[in-house]
Amino acid sequence: QVRLVESGGGLVQPGGSLRLSCVASGFTRDTYAIGWFRLAPGKEREVVSCLSTTDGTIYYAESVKGRFTISRDNAKNTVYLQMSSLKPEDTAVYECAAEIQFDEGGCGDTDYGYEYWGQGTRVTVSS
Repeated sequence: QVRLVESGGGLVQPGGSLRLSCVASGFTRDTYAIGWFRLAPGKEREVVSCLSTTDGTIYYAESVKGRFTISRDNAKNTVYLQMSSLKPEDTAVYECAAEIQFDEGGCGDTDYGYEYWGQGTRVTVSS
C-alpha cells in the first residue's frame, strides 16, 4: 500500500530554516502529485506547495513564494520542502499527500484528489 512518512519538523527561531522530507513507498505508478499542506489551530488546511511528476507543474502559495522550495530525489523516493526565512505564522503541522495521476497532471490550490496522507510533522517558529 502507499505509505508517506514526513520528518524534519521542530522548533526554530524566526528567520531560521528547516527542511521537511516526505518519503514515499508503495507506488505502482510514477505519475503522481505530491502536495505539502499545513494545518494550524483554528484555520483551514492550506496548500503550501505541490509538484506533479506527470507534467512538471510546481505550485507555491503566495504566502511562501520566495521562501519555500519543493524538490524531489527520485533515487530516495523523497520529496522535500526547504523552508527559509520562517515566520511565526508558518507554525503548523505540515502534511504531505499523494494523488495518483494518469494523464491529468497538474496541481494547485486545492486538496481535492489526494488519496494518501502522511502523519504530519510539527513546525513551531518562535523566539
